[in-house]
Amino acid sequence: MNNDTSHVIRLGTWDTLNADAKAIRFEVFVAEQHVPADIELDDMDAVCLHAVAYDAAGQPIGTGRLLPDGHIGRMAVRKLARGSGVGGALLQALMAQARARGDQRVVLSAQTQAAPFYERHGFSIAGEEFYEAGIAHIDMQLTFA
Repeated sequence: MNNDTSHVIRLGTWDTLNADAKAIRFEVFVAEQHVPADIELDDMDAVCLHAVAYDAAGQPIGTGRLLPDGHIGRMAVRKLARGSGVGGALLQALMAQARARGDQRVVLSAQTQAAPFYERHGFSIAGEEFYEAGIAHIDMQLTFA
């Protein structure tokens, strides 16, 4: 487990962050998890707020996005940075942006194996398990107090 917490999170548009976000998403989702490349990118990327985490050397190590309707998605952390707190920091940054713009809640479709991670950040399960790209998922939500 990597306990190095020296990372920086940049927020921005797809235009400004797509090269780094795309590299991480293809490494994690397409190469590791065998999600078909043609469904990894979608039209929503252009309208989302994106977050990319960078390590101390400036290398992109994690990403996620916030859709206009309050969905958080495409959360991915490179293997070398897992367990370092990067995923939690990305999630918290996206949640803070949702709250700041006035969203009452955030929702996401978590890979079922990642549900405990999201529960540690206050999310609760809100539906039945389903499969997307051959991977078990569960809908989750968090309502802001």
